Amino acid sequence: MGYQNIDGVRVWGKPDESSVAQALRCARTGNTVQTLLMADHHKGYSQPIGGVVVYDGQISPSGVGYDIACGNKAVRTNLYASDVKPVLAGIMDEIARSVSFGIGRVNHTPLDHDLFDDPDWDVYKTLGKQVHDKLLSLARSQLGTVGSGNHFVDLFEEKATGRLWIGNHFGSRGFGHKTASGFINLCSGREFLANAPGESMDQPPVLLELESELGDMYYRAMKLAGRYAYAGRDYVIEQVLSILGAAADFEVHNHHNYAWKETHHGKDVIVVRKGATPSAPGQTGFIGGSMGDISVIVRGKDTAENRDAYYSTVHGAGRVMSRTQAAGRMNWKTRKRSGGQISTGQMLAAVKEFGVELRGAGTDESPFVYRKLQDVLDAHAETIEVLHVLKPIGVCMAGADEFDPYKD
Repeated sequence: MGYQNIDGVRVWGKPDESSVAQALRCARTGNTVQTLLMADHHKGYSQPIGGVVVYDGQISPSGVGYDIACGNKAVRTNLYASDVKPVLAGIMDEIARSVSFGIGRVNHTPLDHDLFDDPDWDVYKTLGKQVHDKLLSLARSQLGTVGSGNHFVDLFEEKATGRLWIGNHFGSRGFGHKTASGFINLCSGREFLANAPGESMDQPPVLLELESELGDMYYRAMKLAGRYAYAGRDYVIEQVLSILGAAADFEVHNHHNYAWKETHHGKDVIVVRKGATPSAPGQTGFIGGSMGDISVIVRGKDTAENRDAYYSTVHGAGRVMSRTQAAGRMNWKTRKRSGGQISTGQMLAAVKEFGVELRGAGTDESPFVYRKLQDVLDAHAETIEVLHVLKPIGVCMAGADEFDPYKD
């Protein structure tokens, strides 16, 4: 058995004290069936990132989090990395120009999509014309934008074959963030569009009965945000394929901030995964490392330990240093940071040594702030198998010093 049992919480990897405390609080609130921490766990808002909470008949807007349906898409192209390496700098320049990165960004070209005709938009009509119109307008304007924080568009070389892969990581942007904060507001007796007060990261999870009117509304809104995130990641992958003049012959696409209706051990439950990848037997997933580390395509195993994990695994390497520790505190008047442990020079030297062409990113996303991905994968060796090992050769993120409230 590859996990520890800490007061009923199943913990993979090295336990983080603050995350375990959050997980125990979740375990003791509501109709909780099981609480788990994946090996990449670290402290989050209400529910730890890398945390999984299984409920009987309940759903948690704070557990799913503010970046509803954040996730990854990866595709294998018909090219080899050697085909693009001679012109990689120009390709990364074009990706940075063509894809919209950063906070509050709108797409360079307005997009239409059939998800805007989804009947679940009626949820927002129920909440009032102002809510509906504001969120629909925001969703239309930001479809296909990537945001900042740990969100990226990368090019990878598959270690075994040399094939060129594209991967991305982002979620439902401002639309998802306002949906999450709006339902959390409603649960606290505030207006949907109100500015939420400064809730504590250590507050108990916000819970809704799934069969209640508000629970059903949230579930429908979450599903819509999930469609939106899938559409955005699809669009960005197509943009990069067009830049490369390539086609895709294999893809992996999954959320890791979401709630699923599933059946485990003969019981129908709601599985809330925050920063955790679904890993049912045969199911594939894309797990990203840092810009100076491998990423992988994995497949869930049919094992007793995977059943014990409620078919869940890591979504990344997991942070070992906070953004403020790495980059320092920002003085927004001077736009300068101070007190950071990682310098830009250190980051650029590490990335260059690893052979990555980098666009954007701050030191809070440098390789130094993350665990080694292989370490967390090893902790889940009995639940997942690695199918493809990918090395980044091009990384594109928002510029340094962009605070993004939509990141996970």
